[in-house]
Amino acid sequence: MKVIEKIRVDKPITIDLKGIIDLDDDQLYDLCIRNKELRFERTNQEELVIQLPVGSGGGAKENTLSFFITAWNREKKSGIVFSPSTGFTLPNGAMRSPDVSFIRHERWKALSKEDKKKFAHICPDFIAELLSESDSIDHLKDKMIEWMDNGCRLAWLIDPIEEKAYIYRPDKETETIDTFDTVLSGENVLPDFELPLPELNEDD
Repeated sequence: MKVIEKIRVDKPITIDLKGIIDLDDDQLYDLCIRNKELRFERTNQEELVIQLPVGSGGGAKENTLSFFITAWNREKKSGIVFSPSTGFTLPNGAMRSPDVSFIRHERWKALSKEDKKKFAHICPDFIAELLSESDSIDHLKDKMIEWMDNGCRLAWLIDPIEEKAYIYRPDKETETIDTFDTVLSGENVLPDFELPLPELNEDD
């Protein structure tokens, strides 16, 4: 019997559109609306990125993370928490969709109603990405740097597989957390928010 080797796809599918199609903001939005079963992003190099689906376990962890931040925000009423399906157009022209994101009320209210209807031209104050089996850690680290370069104030890259977390702050070295036996702080971006990392344990 022929044995088929398991092939792991560990980064999104990227299509280079430069010089072929000028995919502006409105066209990108229309493409996403017409293909709702797919999750797209656009790089600042005019590449269309097709994101890979998350496994069931990864989806559950995304939901847990979103629940904790949403519960905190319901008490504090500090801003808006967004789902993984939300796209943001960054100052560098890229359109990205983090697993969880947060924007302060005053910044969100400053946007026009038309901008809010599509992929708003704003970088969230806070974002978090969860590594899943279909992700590349190096690819996500590059995206975290992009978030920070475009105005994000605090970003977390959480790896439940190796039980590590990476904290990104403006103009500072990345902090690596080598154990899940700890609590992440929202610092001055999400005041009084704490995330107990054991809630995202790979074995749970």
